Amino acid sequence: MNSNKTHVYFVPGLAAGSEIFKNIKFPENYKIHILEWLIPEEGESLKDYAKRMALRVSENNAILIGVSFGGVVVQEMNSFLSLKKLVIISSVKSKDELPRRMKFASFTKAYKLIPTSLVLQVDDLTKFSIGPKTQKRLSLYQQYLHVRDKQYLDWAIEKMITWDRREKVKNTIHIHGEKDIIFPIKYIDDCRVIKDGTHIMILNKGRKISKMLLEIFEE
Repeated sequence: MNSNKTHVYFVPGLAAGSEIFKNIKFPENYKIHILEWLIPEEGESLKDYAKRMALRVSENNAILIGVSFGGVVVQEMNSFLSLKKLVIISSVKSKDELPRRMKFASFTKAYKLIPTSLVLQVDDLTKFSIGPKTQKRLSLYQQYLHVRDKQYLDWAIEKMITWDRREKVKNTIHIHGEKDIIFPIKYIDDCRVIKDGTHIMILNKGRKISKMLLEIFEE
């Protein structure tokens, strides 16, 4: 029975859990798998981490989708897999698409000054993940941030800000919100735009994203 299904693997955003995909709905011929975050090993490179994550994709010709920092990780996972489709949502395809503040933080190593012990507090973690927004949006997203391990947060923040990919992964399909303030669309090229989509559109525009994904799957 499963042999007739298309397997779709999702990697969530930084510190987020599987619940962020609760509004993504596909027909029964698609089987959804959520790859929860692993705790990185001490000094682990992004490449080695991506290789460990890729070991959890058990089917060839699967579809792999990453959100935000998860989008960065799935692009690195691609090297170790034979995929049908690679899709990123609310993410970036190279260091050139990172906003200036992240490039500056990478150059100055300012990210090392982030007090991760404070970021472990829910409100601070939410603001770091999606940026300062209305209390309603903060409340909406904060309930989905479950990974509070300091080693993971230190590692993930550093790997996001210092990502050094220049050459884009071939055939990456990019879905982006026109009102994303974490990765402003003015720095993004070659993407499919979700009107009024923000960085947390995976939660509040699940129907639109599901429809767009199904169109991508069938191309």
